[in-house]
Amino acid sequence: MGKTADMLAAIRKQIDAEDKPLAEVRLRLAIVRTAALEFEGALSTYASGSLAAHTMNHPVTDGDGGLVLDRRCFPRLGPEGGGENPQQIVDALRLQIGPLVRETYPNARVGISKRGPKFTFGSPVNGQDPTVDLVVALTRREGSGLWIPNLKKGTWEPSHPEGHVALLNSGTPSHRSIRRKIIRLAKAWNKQYTEPGVSSFMLSVWAYEFVTPGMGVADGLLALFKGAAQRIKAHQATPDPVGVSANLKLLMPAGTVQVRLRKAAEGLQDALSDDSDTDKVASALAAVFPHYVTPPKSRQLAETAALLSRRTTIPAPALGVSGSPVLIPPTRSYGEA
Repeated sequence: MGKTADMLAAIRKQIDAEDKPLAEVRLRLAIVRTAALEFEGALSTYASGSLAAHTMNHPVTDGDGGLVLDRRCFPRLGPEGGGENPQQIVDALRLQIGPLVRETYPNARVGISKRGPKFTFGSPVNGQDPTVDLVVALTRREGSGLWIPNLKKGTWEPSHPEGHVALLNSGTPSHRSIRRKIIRLAKAWNKQYTEPGVSSFMLSVWAYEFVTPGMGVADGLLALFKGAAQRIKAHQATPDPVGVSANLKLLMPAGTVQVRLRKAAEGLQDALSDDSDTDKVASALAAVFPHYVTPPKSRQLAETAALLSRRTTIPAPALGVSGSPVLIPPTRSYGEA
């Protein structure tokens, strides 16, 4: 492996989800799903999102899943029925599932999210207290996938969360592993911005599209950045990979996201171009992952400052000059005796 791959591996160690919170959110989702199946008219449940696709980063914040209702029990529900939204069903679910969850988590509370009940637990693990979002979904009479609600708008939208998970978990074990690592890195890159420009799902779809078998983590991540930047520049949409939902939307203006992706691709390309030079790779990756990689100059300044804080002999090059070693007395703050 080259220096770029080594440093990307070091970044992954910083962002990897911890085992205990990860196990905890899986347990919480399982408890909610089991309780949801007791609801009259429940057909099945499913896991979705980063947890099901094995692309969760630290900190572990939530577990996503869904309850699929049997449309025969709710003939007036959804766009292929009477058009009713599931607000009353969501309220009934909250009343029924809440007490069942509190048998294990006494501090649990049940609120409402955009698509169904949202469970909070009040029981942190390693400082992380992941929530569970349960989407209330309805089978479709025509077409694949499910109808899922938008409770804020009072509308229904077609989606296929189980199909998305199946795609992201497809491929050989080696390719799956590399793609998951790339998705985690892309998510970490995106969240460095005060306002992320892309959803985690869109990043995952780009990884599915642009990362091909045989690529490693570094060149696969580069392929994602370059491919997505070129697509946006060409004013091309990113379609739902299973062909059920509408085209995916960016979270910020296309021009802003395109520039971010292009700069990330350029930084990663610079790193790969000098893959045997640790400092050059670190400098290039620091422009892509400033929250995780310290530029060599900043690192050198920090080391020099540490030397200046005590009386010691410092090599002249460390001060940016040539000549013999210099004896530097310890520095004092203004007003110190």
